Amino acid sequence: MTALPDRSQITESASLITLENIAVRVGKRFLLDGTFWEIKRHHNWAVLGPNGSGKSSLVGAIAGEVPVTKGKIVRHFKGTIDSVIGYVSFGLHQRIIAQEERRDDARMFSGDPDSFETVEESLLSGPGDRAVISGLLNRILDQLEMKHLLSRSIRFLSTGEMRKVIIAKAMLKSPRLLILDEPFDGLDPAAKDLMKNTIAGMTNGNTRIILVTHRFDEITPNISHVLCLKDGTVFLKGKREAVMAHPRIDRLYDGKQNGGINLAHDSHKTRFQENSTPETLIEMKNTSIGFGNIRVFSGLCWQMKQGENWAVIGSNGAGKSTFLRLITGDNLQAYANDIYLFGHRRGTGESVWDIKKRVGIVSSEFQIQYRKRITAYDVVLSGFFDSIGLYRHATAEQHTDAKTWIERLGATELAERRFDRLSDGEKRLVLLARAMVKSPTLLILDEPCQGLDPSNRGIILDLINQIGENLPTNLLYVTHHSNEIIPSISHILKLDKQAEDKAATVTVHCRADN
Repeated sequence: MTALPDRSQITESASLITLENIAVRVGKRFLLDGTFWEIKRHHNWAVLGPNGSGKSSLVGAIAGEVPVTKGKIVRHFKGTIDSVIGYVSFGLHQRIIAQEERRDDARMFSGDPDSFETVEESLLSGPGDRAVISGLLNRILDQLEMKHLLSRSIRFLSTGEMRKVIIAKAMLKSPRLLILDEPFDGLDPAAKDLMKNTIAGMTNGNTRIILVTHRFDEITPNISHVLCLKDGTVFLKGKREAVMAHPRIDRLYDGKQNGGINLAHDSHKTRFQENSTPETLIEMKNTSIGFGNIRVFSGLCWQMKQGENWAVIGSNGAGKSTFLRLITGDNLQAYANDIYLFGHRRGTGESVWDIKKRVGIVSSEFQIQYRKRITAYDVVLSGFFDSIGLYRHATAEQHTDAKTWIERLGATELAERRFDRLSDGEKRLVLLARAMVKSPTLLILDEPCQGLDPSNRGIILDLINQIGENLPTNLLYVTHHSNEIIPSISHILKLDKQAEDKAATVTVHCRADN
């Protein structure tokens, strides 16, 4: 297991962190007012609660990233926060990618536009003795089974792969307290089990854990205490067994309902004439993709036709993200292969905007790119123009459609709040509304329930299923959770990860064969 910091940095207080009557401010909202919480040196905590309840704000305050407007946080250790606390979050993932994007101008100026930072460079970029860090890094890479990622660019990792990198980066500090905000998001079942074992192993020493999650089954065995938040306040708190057996625990996620939405008789019709869309929506002919010596696909042949809804499944590293980037055109190798969208071969003069207006996207990757300080309502309106940000005036009909989809998702209270100040789960709801306002021919959903609490997850899955059953939108749905493959899915594409020098194998079958 990883080495731990010198115990001389830690005081002999029984407490590691104490929160005394705190409140935090997020935009115009005050959360967690009057919160008291003591994290002792022998405790490991799970933090549960609905989207927007304040979980990320709470752990962000402990990590020094969210300012406290009332009360105080006492950290009973010597040294800086950054040297003692490791913090893993979706927001950190977003900042790393944003930093990479800011470096693009320098790369272009230097004449080396493709020199993206590798995983190894990112992990070894911190302070400290490089030889010592390298030795520790090798042990961490073995624990997380990620040595094969070292030479890969961080810009082109999948969400699950990037989550491993961020966790490895935090573990390199040998933290006294490790905060893991939804660490299992984007991980396949095998990687999730591996992460649980890694977390359990770390707590055998002096590292304490705060685990933020929405799923009860993700609470690792080493967790001793549970804190539940709801509506910005503490709902339940105490020993794990007592909290999980408490009668009120069943009310933690009982907030939203879908309002009995039924799209079977919906008047929200496609904006494209049926005869303008070919029978075959997507076709890949003998498609081969690779990065250096790593082959992702070799000779992939696949078709998606009108009326079909596909699920794409497979382990981390099997090529799901690469597969989607070929369709969206974000991987330039798409133009060197025989790939057709809506009857046009990639790279034969089709307008990227003609493609975009037919496709809606909901994914972690797109959420990372959308960093505008505008209201959630304006984010939804931007879907009509396929822009990141809103730069054009919407028509009265577009305003009506935007309001309709926001209501369908139960997100009316989010409309006037700033998008960048929403929780990750709330952002996901808004981005689904953004994707659907233009009635796309193809809706790409890459782990759409990632970051959603059980209530919102149920609403999203029900609505996506109704879209697949009742609207002329075709679904391309990526998930790691077999219980989230909705009934309207008609076909399944399974990508199986192979050895490093071999391309992924592909299995295709109809849902009826499942």
